[in-house]
Amino acid sequence: QVQLVESGGGLVQAGGSLRLSCSAPGSILGFNAMGWYRQPPGKQRELVARITSGGSTNYADSVKGRFAITRDNAKIAVYLQMNSLKPDDTAVYYCHITPWGSRDYWGQGTQVTVSS
Repeated sequence: QVQLVESGGGLVQAGGSLRLSCSAPGSILGFNAMGWYRQPPGKQRELVARITSGGSTNYADSVKGRFAITRDNAKIAVYLQMNSLKPDDTAVYYCHITPWGSRDYWGQGTQVTVSS
């Protein structure tokens, strides 16, 4: 059973920054891709950013230039640096992983609230 451990959410004012972290300690050997999704109140879950083990990234248009995703292959970890946060970024953020030879897994979610 893969468990993803998330941290870093919270309450921040518009224009502020937060850094989300997610790791899968000791449960898998490697991954094809890791990423972050978010689900705003009353809306569907959407991709925020994704990174492969080789370092290729893709971002939602709404966060390009403000968010940066990085990974640590050895630690099976992914990070999301979020700058210039806006109230529209308010959501529950979920970590996602596609391990080698296994189904995908989701984290439990961490709340990010941006006040105006």
